Amino acid sequence: MTTAKSTLPQSQLPGGLSVPRILCGLWQVADIERNGMAIDPQRGGDALQAYVNAGFTAFDMADHYGTAELITANLLRRHPEGQKPLAFTKWCPEPGPMTAEIVRAGVAERLDRLGVSCVDLLQFHWWSFEHPAWLDALHEIKKLKDEGLVRAIGVTNFDAAHLALALADGIPIASNQVSFSVLDRRARGDLSALCALTGVRLLAYGTLNGGFLSEKWLGKPEPAEIPDWSKSKYKRFIDAAGGWTIYQELLAALDRIARIHKVSLSNVATRWVLEQPAVAAIIIGARIGENDHHDSNRAVFSFGLSPQDHEQLEGIFARMVAIPGDCGDEYRKPPFLTASGDLSHHLNSIPSAYSAQAMTHRAGTRVSSGSQWEPIAGYSRAVRVRDTIHVSGTTATHGNNRCVAPGDAAAQTTYILDKIAASISAAGGKIEDVVRSRVYLRHEKDCEAVSRAHGRVFGNIMPANTLIVAGGLIGDYEVEIEVEAIVS
Repeated sequence: MTTAKSTLPQSQLPGGLSVPRILCGLWQVADIERNGMAIDPQRGGDALQAYVNAGFTAFDMADHYGTAELITANLLRRHPEGQKPLAFTKWCPEPGPMTAEIVRAGVAERLDRLGVSCVDLLQFHWWSFEHPAWLDALHEIKKLKDEGLVRAIGVTNFDAAHLALALADGIPIASNQVSFSVLDRRARGDLSALCALTGVRLLAYGTLNGGFLSEKWLGKPEPAEIPDWSKSKYKRFIDAAGGWTIYQELLAALDRIARIHKVSLSNVATRWVLEQPAVAAIIIGARIGENDHHDSNRAVFSFGLSPQDHEQLEGIFARMVAIPGDCGDEYRKPPFLTASGDLSHHLNSIPSAYSAQAMTHRAGTRVSSGSQWEPIAGYSRAVRVRDTIHVSGTTATHGNNRCVAPGDAAAQTTYILDKIAASISAAGGKIEDVVRSRVYLRHEKDCEAVSRAHGRVFGNIMPANTLIVAGGLIGDYEVEIEVEAIVS
């Protein structure tokens, strides 16, 4: 398959998909259309064609970016088969059961809105990993890839642990789209290390921090009000990184480097991200109806950062506050670094993966995961009596009997702890209420990997813990975990 000719440098994703190192992001369509007035598809297509004419031939969008898919469809109709620009989109369903019919319908809608027979890169987003149906969705998407309806599978805002889990469970993921900038350097840690091991590439958004990484803000006072969604979001990143003063110091350093290379401050910020080994491409907003900045964006390939440039930036980084958590945490836990701020109400409205009911023989609540073994063996996934929740020994069993990520103890631990968190939530508690955990391993060699996966969840909670090499766990399970929680 060939596509419209790009004049930009290219990167390869696993599976062979070649992508330009700059993608045009269409998230601003949703912002433009938030007053209810949709962009005329013909006018929008004309704006995107101007990008194609300038050599920018790949566009990134999502099901919730207003009419972005319809605008892109108008563009794609102008090009013959085999010469179309690349169209990457995202499917972001609400957590719940992910049957074959639901997944197929979600992908079919993307195909219909784009007017194509195959999505070049279908990127999957999931709000809460406590609901395990995300694995069902990815396995169904893999089937659609095998059928030729999806060319490559990507994910968005996955942390390193859950990307590793998906890969260990057999999903051929090509890319992970995450926030990555000189302000938000989380992706430089565990996620980049995983990419080096697996070949997965990163698509970086937020590289200009919603426009805050530009000369426009150098030496300017902190704004009292933020008018648009994008800047509202990225102002939160500035605050989380240490505030306006250190942000201005970062701008000044970027400006000094820019003057040496005779490029813009934004070019330097963008170039830093492009030079990160895990990054395949950056995503820069396509400004429909505004200045396109084609030449300015292309200038990022006219120079490279010297060791002295990197050293100067590292000196600023050392005095900044690291954005907390891993990639994607801004959507799933405090502090919520999003345009709307606190997402607790949204996350709390997500249906529980497990059912809770009153016990009949005493005052208390029992939680069922729906496992076929619960009625056979006569046990519950979790039991709450007064303020204490007891969670049964939990393995990486998906559905009734499928073992997730066979042979990978760390990936199984990630899945197990999500399952435990969902059990505690169904009983009216939260993972922070855990006071005791017990871990049973098949092999001593997995002790460190499992401990690190345990620490990712409990590092700030610090419950009492026991780890035992138990040897012969049943089936393909490498680890089993039980916990106790006291609801605060």
